[in-house]
Amino acid sequence: MDLFTLDAEVRTDMGKGASRRLRHANKVPAIVYGAGQEPVSITLAHNKVFRAQEEEAFYSHVLTLNIGKDPVEVVIKDMQRHPFKPQIMHMDFLRVDAKKELHTNVPLHFINEDVVAKTGAVITHSANEIEVTCLPANLPEFIEVDVKDLEIGQTIHLSDIALPKGVTSVELSKGEDHDQAVVTASAPKGGSGSDDDAADEASSEETTEE
Repeated sequence: MDLFTLDAEVRTDMGKGASRRLRHANKVPAIVYGAGQEPVSITLAHNKVFRAQEEEAFYSHVLTLNIGKDPVEVVIKDMQRHPFKPQIMHMDFLRVDAKKELHTNVPLHFINEDVVAKTGAVITHSANEIEVTCLPANLPEFIEVDVKDLEIGQTIHLSDIALPKGVTSVELSKGEDHDQAVVTASAPKGGSGSDDDAADEASSEETTEE
């Protein structure tokens, strides 16, 4: 199954009642907008969308919507889910212009965490995705963050991540004060506390002896 190509139909029946009927028919109402063109309301087969959205790459990949006979390249901008049912309620797609930069989020993949864990460090993620700008052709499915050299007390920031060619961090482009933390290695809870308790006990013993 091609997860990045979906067949769509133009819809003219609008309103909440129409959307409910579509969902009962296992369809997903959606809208396509952007690139200086008029928005187009469409429907998608729920089973294909639901299968595709289970894959992480679906959210950070340029998708192709076959709207009738016209293939349209898009990225996902929003997805509404049912509060408790496994159901996609609505989707927003943004048209992609090959010559214009995209503004989107890309997931982070942390590697070699097991190496750091062996040192006794506790790994804490401050971010699991980062906001980037790039041309559609340069859009990565994910960005790797290698933590193997991370020591207790150290933090990897946005500026420490090697971004693919042609990809720019939105936050870093705002200035150095936006160099956010991404992942930190901390000492296990209670580790430093035990030392403090021992020091307190020793101080108490010295006071008693005096």
